[in-house]
Amino acid sequence: MSENTKITLLPGDGIGPEVVRQAVKIIKILESKLGLELEMQEYPVGGAAYEVEGHPLPETTLKAAKEANAVLLGAVGGPKWESIDFALRPERALLGLRSSLGLFANLRPAKVFDALVEASTLKFDVVNGLDILVVRELTGGIYFGKPAGVETLEDGTRRGFNTLVYTEDEIKRIARVAFDVARKRNNKVHSIDKANVLQCTGFWREVVTDLHKEYSDVTLEHMYVDNCAMQLVRNPKQFDVVLTTNMFGDILSDEASMLTGSIGMLPSASVGGSNGMYEPIHGSAPDIAGQDKANPLATILSVGMMFKYSLDNEQVNTWIEEAVEAVLAKGYRTGDIMSDGKKQVGTVQMGDLVAEELEAKQC
Repeated sequence: MSENTKITLLPGDGIGPEVVRQAVKIIKILESKLGLELEMQEYPVGGAAYEVEGHPLPETTLKAAKEANAVLLGAVGGPKWESIDFALRPERALLGLRSSLGLFANLRPAKVFDALVEASTLKFDVVNGLDILVVRELTGGIYFGKPAGVETLEDGTRRGFNTLVYTEDEIKRIARVAFDVARKRNNKVHSIDKANVLQCTGFWREVVTDLHKEYSDVTLEHMYVDNCAMQLVRNPKQFDVVLTTNMFGDILSDEASMLTGSIGMLPSASVGGSNGMYEPIHGSAPDIAGQDKANPLATILSVGMMFKYSLDNEQVNTWIEEAVEAVLAKGYRTGDIMSDGKKQVGTVQMGDLVAEELEAKQC
C-alpha cells in the first residue's frame, strides 16, 4: 500500500450516505490498528450531485475518482429524478464512472453466512455453504452499444432501440478475469449466454471456448441465461464462478443476492483499471432513507473487497468477513434480515457492532 493512499467517497442518494458513514467507521478503525495513513475525501454523485451541480457526475467528482487508489460508492437514484432528461439521471453517473475508470470487470460474491442460512427463502440444504462469484462484464454490451435511442418513424409511430455489441478483446479480457479467479477458488466457470437466439452471445460463447484452451485446469460449462436463472433457485451450489455479459450479470447477480437472505448483504468490486470502485449492490432505497433502517453490511463488506483488490491486503477482507459473521452469530439483525428470536438493530448500531468486533481482533 502506498504511503499516500487516497480513497474517494461517493455517498450518493437515499441510504447511500448512511451506509457509507458506517463503512468509514470501519476504515478508520483499520487505519488506526494497522498504522495506515489513508486520505478520505467525499464528493457528490448521482441525484445529490445533480441538485448542486446540474450533472450526476461533475468533473471534480470524476477527477477525484481517477486520482484515488480506490472509490467507495453508496447508492444513486430515486423516483425524485425519474422525470429529468435521460442523460442527466443519477444512474448515468455509474456508467460514466465505470467507463472513465476502465472498470470492465464487476465481481459480485453471493456468500451465505452460517448465521443467515435461515434468512434465505430457500431450503436449508439448498443454500447452506453457498459461495458463488458472479463475474459481470461492465463496460460493454447493450448498456453501452450504439446506436441507441428513441426515434419517430415516417408513419408517426415511435420506436426504441439498443444495440448489443461485444468485441473479441472485450470478451477475452473479462473471461480471463473469470478463469483467473476460478483458479483461486474451485476451478469451475459457468459462462452464461443466449447463444441459441442472440448472435452476439453466440460469438461470446465461441471466444470464451477458444480462450479456455489456455486454462485447461479450469472446468468450463456453458449455460443459457434462462436456464441459469432457474438453476440458481433449483441448485445454486453447482455454481462457483459465473461469467456473463453486462445485462445478464446485472439481473443474475440480483437473483443470486436473494439466495443469501437479503440484497443488503452483498458487496461488489468493479476492477480493471488503475484503481477500483466498491459498492453494495442494493439501490438507494429512498423509502427508508434517514430512518436508521438500512443494512450497512454490504457496504462494510465492500470495504473488505477494497482492501483485497485495490489496497493489496487480502487479510483485512478476511477480518471484516469474520467480524460480520461474529455479529450475526450473536443474533443481531437489521430489519431486512430479521427473523424470530433475533435482536433487531438499526444502521448505526449494526456498524458499531462490527466495529467492536474489529477493535477486539488481534490484527
